[in-house]
Amino acid sequence: MTQPKSGESTVTVLLALAVNLAIAVMKAIAGAITGSAAMLAEAAHSVADTFTEGLLLTALRRSERPADRRHPFGYGKDRYFWSLLAAVSIFVSGAVFAFYEGVHTVFGEPTEQTSPGVGYLVLAIAFALESVSWTQAVRQVRRESRAEGRSVLAYLRVSDDPTVKTVFFEDSAALVGLLLAFGGLGLHHLTGRSVWDGVASLLIGVLLAVAAFVLAGTNRGLLIGRQADPKLVHAVWEHLRAEPEVEQVVDLLTMAVGTDRVLLCVRLDFDDSLHAAELERACVRIDAELRERWPDLDEVFLEPVPRTDPELRSRVLARYGKLF
Repeated sequence: MTQPKSGESTVTVLLALAVNLAIAVMKAIAGAITGSAAMLAEAAHSVADTFTEGLLLTALRRSERPADRRHPFGYGKDRYFWSLLAAVSIFVSGAVFAFYEGVHTVFGEPTEQTSPGVGYLVLAIAFALESVSWTQAVRQVRRESRAEGRSVLAYLRVSDDPTVKTVFFEDSAALVGLLLAFGGLGLHHLTGRSVWDGVASLLIGVLLAVAAFVLAGTNRGLLIGRQADPKLVHAVWEHLRAEPEVEQVVDLLTMAVGTDRVLLCVRLDFDDSLHAAELERACVRIDAELRERWPDLDEVFLEPVPRTDPELRSRVLARYGKLF
């Protein structure tokens, strides 16, 4: 039996949480022992990632609540809100501290490096642990991208599940950050100049800021009300256009109201020879066909309209630039 998508996302997030918590403690201890700014920046990075996973778990739990009177379309967008906070956490808790440590080290008094071997050991262990979490995220992303017939990059661009995307990006950034910290620690060890530690810390800050910006942009679009997957939109349009009672699809609106949940609103010009009862039966049948073929359609609204209405045509043209 295939594991539910939400269940696999929870496993991915829980694994990342456990890994990041353990790594944060190790990095903090190693940073205090070695005096490395890059190591301290990486400790802040892991602390930020730990907070991020906690926010993502909140997102998964709260977004699964059923619809009620106050929220008739459900709580699916809660996942986007908490995932947006997770992106902010990456920037505030990780990037800002890394920038501070980098500037302080580059422009401050030179510092002595002590016990660099401890730093190398911790970075190696952290890289191995992060690889476990990253592998789980990559496995889920690849499986879901194959299921949708897309490349990994295309899937990440259109996915409406910000939790697995956040884990994938933050784990990827973590692996790169560990390499940067290793380079800063090593160059400080070889040259005796602490400025390299500071440069590595600044680069880690830039890395985290970019990751936070990308993830925040994704969740912003979903919160505002992003269109559903273009493949789904065009498939539904083709299906409706082929219905015997439909003369033309006048307008088709979709919005992601949660992960794997889509709101569909369609304006259709039906055959004028249909009687009221026939029109009602046609709408009921079309609704059932759409839901059966595309389970992601959470709510479906069908509105009979004349395609020649000038006001409606102008609104559609203003939105799309052309009619369907």
